[in-house]
Formats: sequence, C-alpha cells, structure tokens
Amino acid sequence: MSVPTQHRTLHRTHVQAPAELVYEIVADVTRWPQFFTPNLHVEYLEKSDTTERIHIWALANGEVKNWISRRDPDPWRMTVGFRQEVSQPPVATMGGKWTVTPVSATGSLLELYHDFAAVDDDPAGVEWINAALDRNSEAELAGIRAVAERAGQLDDLMFTFDDTVHVAGAGADVFSFLYRADLWPDRLPHVTRLDLTEDAPGVQVMAMDTKTADGSVHTTESVRIVFGRDRIVYKQTVVPALMSAHTGCWSVVPAGGGVDVTSRHTVVIAPEAVERVLGAGATVADAREFVHKALSTNSTTTLRHAQEYAQARRG
Repeated sequence: MSVPTQHRTLHRTHVQAPAELVYEIVADVTRWPQFFTPNLHVEYLEKSDTTERIHIWALANGEVKNWISRRDPDPWRMTVGFRQEVSQPPVATMGGKWTVTPVSATGSLLELYHDFAAVDDDPAGVEWINAALDRNSEAELAGIRAVAERAGQLDDLMFTFDDTVHVAGAGADVFSFLYRADLWPDRLPHVTRLDLTEDAPGVQVMAMDTKTADGSVHTTESVRIVFGRDRIVYKQTVVPALMSAHTGCWSVVPAGGGVDVTSRHTVVIAPEAVERVLGAGATVADAREFVHKALSTNSTTTLRHAQEYAQARRG
C-alpha cells in the first residue's frame, strides 16, 4: 500500500504585541469563534496542563467541516502542536504547529505550520486543501494580530449577556420551536425572511432578515450547530455593521416543572464602524448599549413566542 504524499505549508505574520500575549490568544481556543472568521464553534473534550482534545467546527472553502484535534500547548517554548485524530475528506491527515517568537519587548513573529495528505493523493484534493489552508490561515493570523494589537480595548469591545424565560411546558416543544427556524417568518414578528438548509444532520446554514424596533432591517447569515435536544449554538458569518463578531447559544434546561430557556450572546464591537453607524461623537459604550438592546429585544421576543407555543401545546 503506497504512503500518501505529505505536503507542508507555512503562514506567518508580524504582530506588534508581546509574544506572551500572542501565545495566550493562540492557546485559548474558547474565544477562537469570536476572533477567527472561519471558526464557528470549539469545545474541549479533554484538557490538562500538557495536552488537550478539542472538537472544532469551521468553514473551509465555504463548506462546514468538523474534526477532533489533539493539541500540545507548551507555554515555555510558546508553541502549540496539533494533530487531527479523524479528518474529513478530502483531507486524509492533518497536523502542524503554532510558534510565537519574540522579536522585541513589544513585537513578535507568529508562524503557523501545516502538514497534510489528501485522500488517494488526489491532485484536486490537494488543491482544495491548499486553498482552504491559505484562506483560513491568513484569516486566523489576521484575527490574532488584530486582537493582540487591540488587547487594551478588548474588555470594552467584547461582552456576553443572557436572556432567560421560564416555560411551563415541555422542553421538547420549546426545542422544536427553536430548531424549526425555517418557520420563524410565520411565527415571529421581527423575522421577515429566513432561508435555511440542513444538508448534514444538525448543521443548519441560514440567511435571515430581521426588523429592529426603529424599523430598520438587518440581513445576517449564520451557521447553527444542533446538540441533542437541548442546545443550539451558532455564529453569524455575516454580521451587522456595528459588530465584528457575534456568536450565541439557545439552551433548554429543566426547572420547576417546566424548563428555563436561555439565549446567550457574545459580541465584539467594530470600533471603526461606531460613528459611521450611530453618528458623530458616538462611543463604543453607545454601540454596546445599542447592540445589547437590539439583540435582547429580538431574542426575548423569540423566547416569549416559544413559551406561548409550548404552553399552548401543554394546555
């Protein structure tokens, strides 16, 4: 049996930030969906001081892919090695390493190495993988660079909040309401259009037009990942102008003879868009308040309609 051909790539960028800070961003995968455009969702499966297993969902050449990787973080050398346990075609094997090298007290070199083989050594597969690596690696490096160089502002730009409603009904009915987003234009007053596809079970790709309290309409595109019958996580891949990232989660938890349903949002404000959208003199604080109110109003409306739907079915 022939050994698949190994291919290697290197992508690098200079970052005007201390190497320790850059390494921390690379090492903390929980915030990758907010920082890296291609990354949709990441979950830890195992974690220790020296090794970890993570499940990643990401866009590759416009397709939603997911895989499990083992990572070996080394804060002393400021490297993170990684290897996919089971890859998705056309990838047969994939691994690599992140390395962060200080070049000064306030600057560093970030390098991302990959080695891979394509299924059956198919030239078209090699081309597809190289294109995906070029696109995703450049996006990830740019994301790290932007976050690291703006680290002092991050606490102001990034925030998370929850809205929760108690439902005196069955969790399965609440979950059905949230899962069947294709029916939202008929069920929710703020949704004027929604196109949804689910080519792979539990992975929904959707485009939605929503109306805010001031009457304006925003178009967003999202990928939603369904976990069991009690959780749906999502990332908006096309966001309104005030945000550089928006991720969220719908969760259904048994409580008090019914269920508590929570909508969680994590948002990163785009500071360069604040005055353009909200007017001269507007601040990041104004943008946070505006975004929080708009998202909370719509998610609470969704929760209330899910509540009515589930309680009517029980009633």
